[in-house]
Amino acid sequence: MIMIKSVEEGLVFDIKRYAISDGPGIRIVVFLKGCNLNCAWCHNPEGIAAGQERMYALSRCIGCGTCVSACPNSALTLTPDGIVTDTTLCEMCGTCAAVCPTKAIEMSGTLQTVEELMAEIEKERVFFEQSGGGVTVSGGEPMLQSDFLVRLLEACRACGIHTAVDTAGLVSTETLLKVASRTDLFLYDLKLMDSDRHREWTGVPNGKILENFRTLAEMGAKVVVRIPLVGGVNDDEENISQTARFLNGLPGEKIKVNLLPYHKIAQAKYAKLGRGEAFKPLEEPTQNAVKRAVDILGEFGIEASIGG
Repeated sequence: MIMIKSVEEGLVFDIKRYAISDGPGIRIVVFLKGCNLNCAWCHNPEGIAAGQERMYALSRCIGCGTCVSACPNSALTLTPDGIVTDTTLCEMCGTCAAVCPTKAIEMSGTLQTVEELMAEIEKERVFFEQSGGGVTVSGGEPMLQSDFLVRLLEACRACGIHTAVDTAGLVSTETLLKVASRTDLFLYDLKLMDSDRHREWTGVPNGKILENFRTLAEMGAKVVVRIPLVGGVNDDEENISQTARFLNGLPGEKIKVNLLPYHKIAQAKYAKLGRGEAFKPLEEPTQNAVKRAVDILGEFGIEASIGG
């Protein structure tokens, strides 16, 4: 089992290059593991758990048995239904993933140092400079690895690289302020304004999330709101209007909103994690609902766009 040993290393589950929807310009997005929300529509379920996880795709498995032979703890068995893992024996060492010829087995979460990530980030600098892009740190909830996040943001700033943090905002105010002083932009998720409904769909109330948003507004932080728009969950006129009223009640400049229509793209990921039953097939918002959300926000003087 991987253990984080210092603030110079973090548990990363993905790196996306040439991203154009996670902040301005062309960006590289670093995804950190661990989240304290459990959103029913989550499209990165491999980012929820704070520790390393093993992912298995039956559709890719050719039944060669290489992983079975390589496992140092004899935790794997080849069956007619694919590879079965004895979780009491598996130590998440990653040997099976390393030898799998088709990548049917993958490990979600690898330890990387700030220095290692900066080496990868520097490879993309030409795209940043030409497009006004930079680095976005996402998750999971990246501020749960706050010490590592701060070190990474400081390293980017020292190199003159624009930074953004994609967050749901459920952290201590102390952590929020520590990160805010070191990043150029927050991509801040607002999911539901009613706290009871927020708890129903994400597992947590939203009081601290809204309080932290107010704190950022009061200190003049640069923030773009992101609303994951889910059919029958938060695409109703009342929720969008409440969101607009909340944003208009904050000090400072008008805050821009990115609407992110829900798509059923995560089902395969849940299956790979062995949690297929946890996938909730929610509804994608209709085109009319998306357009109405844009119109409602516009009526409040708030600029809204699809994606971003």
